[in-house]
Amino acid sequence: MNPRRKSRLIMVVAILVGLGVATSLVMYALRSNIDLFYTPSEILEGKGEARIKPETGQRLRVGGMVMPGSVKRDPNTLAVSFKLYDARGVIDVSYLGILPDLFREGQGVVAQGVLEEGNLVNAKEVLAKHDEKYTPPEIEDAMKTNHKGPQAAYQAQGGQS
Repeated sequence: MNPRRKSRLIMVVAILVGLGVATSLVMYALRSNIDLFYTPSEILEGKGEARIKPETGQRLRVGGMVMPGSVKRDPNTLAVSFKLYDARGVIDVSYLGILPDLFREGQGVVAQGVLEEGNLVNAKEVLAKHDEKYTPPEIEDAMKTNHKGPQAAYQAQGGQS
């Protein structure tokens, strides 16, 4: 083989290997930063036809309604815990920080954080929609199919009323 062709071939192979490594690193980095959206019932029962449940330690976003009477604030710190519900499930959320001004019981919110043991979401961010009548579309669909309300969803999960 001609030395000039050999050097070109080596150059092309090196570029292709470099592109492959760079693509692999980008895909690996993006995989670890994906936040999937779940409703409380999807965390408890699984998502989709395959009923895939999120794993402990997984980053996710969970959207639901804040259960009336469930907001508990620590008087000495900024720690807040509350329950999110949809028509079929209730989960606990803990958050350390200042909640949005529009956060209140009975309103739709989205909490972004990490799933812990016992279906607890350790939120890093809590978002509240500015419109009082806002409900995430997934929650609204679930509410239309099952009109039981927050206490029935909580009791269905084994909670006390």
